[in-house]
Amino acid sequence: MPRLIAFLRAINVGGHHSVTMEELRGHFEALGLKQVESFIASGNLIFASSVRDASALERKIEARLEASLGYEVRTFLRTEAEVASIIGYQPFPAVRQRAAGAFCVGFLSQPLGAAGTKALMAFKTGIDDFHAHGREVYWLCQKKQSESTFSNALFERALKQRATWRGMNTIVRLAAKYGLSPAPA
Repeated sequence: MPRLIAFLRAINVGGHHSVTMEELRGHFEALGLKQVESFIASGNLIFASSVRDASALERKIEARLEASLGYEVRTFLRTEAEVASIIGYQPFPAVRQRAAGAFCVGFLSQPLGAAGTKALMAFKTGIDDFHAHGREVYWLCQKKQSESTFSNALFERALKQRATWRGMNTIVRLAAKYGLSPAPA
């Protein structure tokens, strides 16, 4: 049975009640998902499923979490191969990535397209750079994230699309824990 990774938006942020990873795992298991594990307490769940329609599964998870928690929790599913591609992809020169104060990946439900990519690039500043690739957006911040004017809320308002962001170090650690090797995109 293939493993999937769920990146959840709005878990333990934004003034909502704190949700334990045990509670989240229970919600996933109640949906019939197998071998459910969490990775750090920011809404990253790994599980096995034979479901072939990832979009339908995302909607099913979102409906369960909203009914149980009382607020929208957007869910972004990726296969192990997709996560391996993310860590292998080089959206910026390696020297810039190593020197950055923050290097993050944003998970989307669908690619931005030409108009969305143009809107994304309007956020580029002297310290912030962006790159869109498939259903991911890469953000390179030369200073600390707190020194940037960019935010997920700003992104979502401007692009009319939900996203959840993770530091690339988190994605690399998750991939290492599950034996996923970087794959060229």
